Formats: sequence, structure tokens, C-alpha cells
Amino acid sequence: MKTIVICSGGLDSVSLAHMVAAEQQLTRLVSFDYGQRHRKELDFAAAAARRLGVPHDIIDMRTIGAALSGSALTDDIDVPDGHYAEDTMKVTVVPNRNAIMLTIAYGIAAANGDQAVATAVHGGDHFIYPDCRPAFTEAFDAMQRAALDGYADVRLYTPFVHQTKGDIVTAGAKHNTPFADTWSCYKGGDKHCGRCGTCVERREAFHLAGVKDPTEYADPDFWRQAIAGKDGG
Repeated sequence: MKTIVICSGGLDSVSLAHMVAAEQQLTRLVSFDYGQRHRKELDFAAAAARRLGVPHDIIDMRTIGAALSGSALTDDIDVPDGHYAEDTMKVTVVPNRNAIMLTIAYGIAAANGDQAVATAVHGGDHFIYPDCRPAFTEAFDAMQRAALDGYADVRLYTPFVHQTKGDIVTAGAKHNTPFADTWSCYKGGDKHCGRCGTCVERREAFHLAGVKDPTEYADPDFWRQAIAGKDGG
């Protein structure tokens, strides 16, 4: 199946790209610059495309992102520390981000004769991000089939939507994903901060998967405290 992968440069999407390259026909990676507080992750997406030998499209959504204000990922708002399963993480929501990105990706797929758009949304995203939940992905796929009816047949591929981030690490390891060449941290420093939601979830995922985490964290032990807080310990 000719498949494009939406790739942020993070652990999830790069692992998905390697999996698609091994199991399907990966045709390109598509990334989005929506004015996020750092573009560092896009460099990792570009590196993944070079490594996998496919084109890499970076879509400039900065003017759109500027209108989607109020998120710690786009505005001058502090990124909170802790686990994703906390209400404080809702400040990292960029309204309708995935819906907008997927719509563009479907158009790119249809224009290039691709059969699927793959995105790495997973079960850990469901609590905070409404456009990562199965109800959304299923409805979106149906809507896009209607939008392209008679022109192109493109499906949405979400292999991780009912799985955990630990499952993604397991799948990534199976397909030789170079985890050190992925970027998750929302704070965009010289190294992963180890304290923001995505760093905590990343570190926890390696622990649950039983896979060595090659990531260098500024605060490598905070995740245990954050997990204890999530579990009420």
C-alpha cells in the first residue's frame, strides 16, 4: 500500500515511518511548521526522510498556527511539568491541529496517487487530545472518503490508536528505529528536559517496553515522581 506518513520528528511518528517502510510502500514524509515554539523536531523528521530515502514535505502553517492561539506549544506560555494524564497538560492542546494536518495530508496523498495517510496517534493521547481519539479518526476517515469520492481512494492508517506508547517503542525497536535520532521534548533545549509531559511519557514508554532509552535528559529521574503522582502514589 502506497502510504505517506505524517512525521513530526518525534519518537512515535519516526517509529511509524520505519514500520511503514518495512511493511508497506513508504512514499514520503509530511511535516508541518505551525509556529511551534521550536522547529528542532523538524530537523529530526528531515533526517528520517533522508535515512529512509523518501521525499520530505514541510508544509508552512505558521499563519494558521498564529490564529490557533492559547497553547503552550505556540504562545509564550510555560510548558507544564508532569504526566500527560493531568489536567494541566490541556494547555498543550492546539485546537484542531490534527484535523487540519490530516486534511492537508489527504490532499497530498490524493494528488500523488497514494492509498493511505498514516499518523501515529496512540492511546496515551486520548485523555488530553480530542483529535487523537478513535471516535475522531474513524469519523475523519469517513468524511475524507466522502470528500474524495470518485477522485481518489485514500484511507487513514492508525496502527497505534488503541495501543500505548510502550507498544510504539516495541514496534520501533522491531523495525530498527534509531530512537536517539528522534525529538520529543516540548521545551526544545539542548537536550530533552525530562520534565514536560512528552518527556515523562517517553521515558515511561521505554521502561514499560523493556527497551534501553538512549535519550539524554536534563532531569533523568523526574519521570518516576511524575508517574507516582499520576498513580496517586
